[in-house]
Amino acid sequence: AIEAEHLGYARFWVAEHHAVPGIASGSPAVLLAGIGARTQRIRLGSGGVMLPNHRPLVVAEQFLMLEALHPGRIDLGLGRTLGFTAPVREALGRTEAGAESFAHEIAQLREHLEGTAALTAQPAGTSPPAMFVLATGSGMDTAAALGLPVVIGGPILGSPELEERLATYRRRFRPHRGSAPEVILSLDLLIADTAEEARELALPEVWAMARSRTTGLFEALESVEQIRAARPREKEAARVEEGLARTAAGTAGTVRRRLEQLVERTGAGEVLSSASTYDREALAESDARLAALLR
Repeated sequence: AIEAEHLGYARFWVAEHHAVPGIASGSPAVLLAGIGARTQRIRLGSGGVMLPNHRPLVVAEQFLMLEALHPGRIDLGLGRTLGFTAPVREALGRTEAGAESFAHEIAQLREHLEGTAALTAQPAGTSPPAMFVLATGSGMDTAAALGLPVVIGGPILGSPELEERLATYRRRFRPHRGSAPEVILSLDLLIADTAEEARELALPEVWAMARSRTTGLFEALESVEQIRAARPREKEAARVEEGLARTAAGTAGTVRRRLEQLVERTGAGEVLSSASTYDREALAESDARLAALLR
């Protein structure tokens, strides 16, 4: 986050994943408090809080406190994905997260944040953080109905239905306090000197995701050498290729062209890089190149 601020990035978001060895982010609010104390200007947010796991009042008070500590810097991204595995979902006490209940919980949360609920969330008088919906299908409908920005990523970016879904989001958008439709793209962005080097940067995270579909566990990222030694099975290798195809990994020119195409298709006003890799120095270099590319 410190380096992202130094490079001129606008936002730094953290996710919510429970009991996942490869992702150390089980409590976004706690992590954001620590990051906020070590940065000065960059906006900080959740990408996102999985609202079915929490009561809206609790989330409201956590993020109002963050806003009080770091005024004008807090974003609240909201999703409805449940735990990664059945044991995690059972431990969290949630096995379903329907679109209707998600919309209701967001509406409740916003009432608490804006001070219009029967109970007054504390600290009172704090400006509400900016809210976003992490969405694909029905989540876009929820965002439109509530007048909220939408963050889209994953397989939907390659879907032939993408433009139609975004057109529906914009058409059904109901402004809230002067809000307008807003689209943010989320995808893995990795830049290296050559396409092969960029592919190797993308491989650890793609491999972890592909393997998790077999084992049910998202492990800590491994090196390229470890992955090759593991000799992925045919089905896993196919999933790896599918995952690599969804990333924007390549030379600076390749990544620029991919982003230009996506922005033209979607009308997005902002791009969120969600990439990670085993080699942290190489990731830092990629982030620096991306920042230079987008200036």
